Amino acid sequence: MIEERYELAMERIRKIRFEETVKSPFRKYFQKMAEFAVLIDAVREELLKGEYQKAGLAELAEWNKRLYQDILPGQYETSYANPSYAVEQLGEEFGRILSFLYTELRGAIAYVFEGKTEYLDILFELLIEIYNQFEEEPDVKYVKDSIYWYASDYCDVFTADRILEQIDPTESFAADIIMNSDLDDLRYLYQFGEYISENELKTARHLMELDDAVLQKMADVYTEGYRIGFVNTGKDLSKKAVVNIRYVLGFEKVIRKSIENFEKMGLKPVIYRSGVSVLTKRQHLKIGYYGAIANKQYEYDHRNDQALFLDKKFVERKLEVIQTTYEHHKDQAAKFAGPACIEMFGEEPFTPMQKEEVIKLSEKQEELALQFDSRQSQITNQYIRGDERSFTIIAYPVPEIGERYEEIFDEIIRINTLDAKTYEKVQQTIIDALDQGEYVHILGCNGNKTDLKVQLYELQNPEKETIFENCVADVNIPVGEVFTSPVLEGTNGVLHVSKVYLHELQYRDLEITFANGMIADYNCRNFERELENKEYIHDNILHKHATLPLGEFAIGTNTTAYVAAKKYGIEEKMPILIAEKMGPHFAVGDTCYSWSEDVKVYNPNGKEIVARDNSVSLLRKEDVSKAYFHCHTDITIPYEELKSITVVTKAGDEIRILEEGRFVLPGTEILNEPLKNIDK
Repeated sequence: MIEERYELAMERIRKIRFEETVKSPFRKYFQKMAEFAVLIDAVREELLKGEYQKAGLAELAEWNKRLYQDILPGQYETSYANPSYAVEQLGEEFGRILSFLYTELRGAIAYVFEGKTEYLDILFELLIEIYNQFEEEPDVKYVKDSIYWYASDYCDVFTADRILEQIDPTESFAADIIMNSDLDDLRYLYQFGEYISENELKTARHLMELDDAVLQKMADVYTEGYRIGFVNTGKDLSKKAVVNIRYVLGFEKVIRKSIENFEKMGLKPVIYRSGVSVLTKRQHLKIGYYGAIANKQYEYDHRNDQALFLDKKFVERKLEVIQTTYEHHKDQAAKFAGPACIEMFGEEPFTPMQKEEVIKLSEKQEELALQFDSRQSQITNQYIRGDERSFTIIAYPVPEIGERYEEIFDEIIRINTLDAKTYEKVQQTIIDALDQGEYVHILGCNGNKTDLKVQLYELQNPEKETIFENCVADVNIPVGEVFTSPVLEGTNGVLHVSKVYLHELQYRDLEITFANGMIADYNCRNFERELENKEYIHDNILHKHATLPLGEFAIGTNTTAYVAAKKYGIEEKMPILIAEKMGPHFAVGDTCYSWSEDVKVYNPNGKEIVARDNSVSLLRKEDVSKAYFHCHTDITIPYEELKSITVVTKAGDEIRILEEGRFVLPGTEILNEPLKNIDK
């Protein structure tokens, strides 16, 4: 039946390319959409016949270009996927809606490669339905209704399937490619259906050149960090059966070895694609595996497309689907161990254009979106308990990072495998000093306006308890930080950083003011208008919350990574995973222990880390919806912008940890050794 419906839809769409029943300027739009659908059908035919899989590298690259060229920089400016162009050509109301429709249709690229004919049929029937309305005098209300009922009617298909992709290892499209392809033949990269740039090709080529022992070492660090994460938090890995692997294409040689490592732990992989539908993705964020991002502005422009249909009824329906799906697969969900992520970094920092033509959430819809996130997290935690799962993250550079890519790559391997024992001892010295404090005072310099007082948890039994965790490369690789959940009450002041890169977005002169641990004000200098700067931060750091708590305070100790970043001039390209180890950092949002605050955690010296909660996270005991914000964004002050970090005791004594960007606490001098290369 699905095949029959699909063929009928394609028969109708082929005719649209040549019909003149729709008036200008909409006729050109629908002809363009029909041409895209016909291109997808041509790919499908090649895949079904096996011809695509046999094609040469140049031919595959040409197919890839044809699929993505419409949104690439240079062509996006005159693409209907661009809301600005669509509004200019089609008018404000219809332009926004039809730009969304094209964006949703582009999900067909993923579906055709995964063989999801039902999904293709759903999309193409939606196109035909809306086209039919434009054959007469279109009414914007009826067009919006079509979009709404598409989202509502097929929420149970898209959302339910998405959950299964996340917990069921038999949903193995990507895993099959990774395990069964010849990874020395670059043609395999084009079998995923993702956009393939020089970054993915050169990454894969570089991994081909590495010794097998090096690849194994990279896989071992990654998977062992995951295992140790369970050990250090006292969680039982033997109860789990599934690990979610997230990465960027090009890294398959390491992923294959990692899968083999995980299988020895009793874990099978789920490797799902980053969401391509408005029904399954979260704004512009990439969660899952993906290839090159063809155009970050395109992704950013469509981050709030759900505003076309988001209302209370839709939220309730989607939550019902999530609850029902998890309930039907609760045994499988309980075996989910958590994500293991390999991040890539080194692309040019991206600052988006703020466009008036994009679809935006109303204030009421923002509230609904936050309510949905809260309830979805609660449902997920009911079936995949936070106190039973873990994670790990590691990062490597992409070729775009510069001409010395191979050299930088080797340096990052070294940084990711630094001796944890050396750091453990030095970091314990820092923790011993911090444990004496009532609060920590952080001051910036060289133009950095940071002046922040962070209140610390009061120890009841210093012989057995500690405030800070000694982080020695388990879930967060590489080594190099001590961190805590600050006491919110009494945490006051300004956090400032001249330039930082968060969630693939760049911020200039980011400034956040805290009052009793909560964000009271914020600004940056990305845009000329202050309102745009505030909106940028509100959307992408506060994630549309009115305020967020300071969920984490940490001191990074990985001066080796800092020096490497300086040496190669890649400071602003470093991922937050490494950057957070290159100075003090502050996370806004949930604490590091969210959903597992009641799990006892110990440092290597046997002391229990007791600062796992704050006054917000404690609200979970009364109303869990008030305890979590479902975000955690780290912001690091680089050493060169740091005047001092001082521990202040209850008696008023001061213990200096850092001064003028150097560690001055006795017993930490070894951390300054790499910095001597900068001083010369």
